[in-house]
Amino acid sequence: MLNAMKIIVTGAASGIGKEIVRLGLREGAGVIACDINGPALEQLESEMASGKLSAYRLDASHHREVKQFFAYIEQQHADINGLVNNAGIYLGKSILEYAPDEIDRVLDINVKGYVYFSQMFGRLLLGSRRQGAIVNMSSVSGQEGSSDAVYGLSKAAILGLTKSCAMNFAPYIRVNAVAPTMTNTPMMSHIPVWRQTEYLEHQLTKEPLLAEEIAESVVFLLSRKSRAYTGATFDINNGCYLR
Repeated sequence: MLNAMKIIVTGAASGIGKEIVRLGLREGAGVIACDINGPALEQLESEMASGKLSAYRLDASHHREVKQFFAYIEQQHADINGLVNNAGIYLGKSILEYAPDEIDRVLDINVKGYVYFSQMFGRLLLGSRRQGAIVNMSSVSGQEGSSDAVYGLSKAAILGLTKSCAMNFAPYIRVNAVAPTMTNTPMMSHIPVWRQTEYLEHQLTKEPLLAEEIAESVVFLLSRKSRAYTGATFDINNGCYLR
């Protein structure tokens, strides 16, 4: 499905990002995996053992590091045509408990990082009028609110960024988002038990949502099979909070 694609995946060393890398490689894409966790990236390279995988350690919230990364992309992977903005953190705290530096940290990673990557990816492809695709990781928390209000704010911002970039990058780059509900990844352990219970009560189907299932939707949105989709958000939530 992705034989003609070379994609960047941020937050690639664990959870949903790792499964996107795995499935992307299986579907034939070249993958540049980015993460702040160097040892986890090394483990990813060892585990995937693919000549089509490159790993790059960076902090997606630092503009200078992202700029340096895209200089590397222009030199080594100039045929890039896909981006998955997936890096993110969830502190699982009430807004009443947030310190100012924690607010900055969440918004820097969950929002600014997506802006930096989208901006530089857009400049690269639009400069040569090349077609491509961006998939942004949002969340049901950005649609319905979150017990962690700062996280919910960050994911709501991504919905707006997706629509705006779809307008700005047309007709060359399609931009879509996925909005999962609670997914069986390490991040799930930070969600308060009462909130987990609430999510489960609202879900129409009860099987746990797996990272692999999110990856399948992301790969579809990167592929030409989704050529008619842009500016859209795909709800992957077991029917949670129907609208």
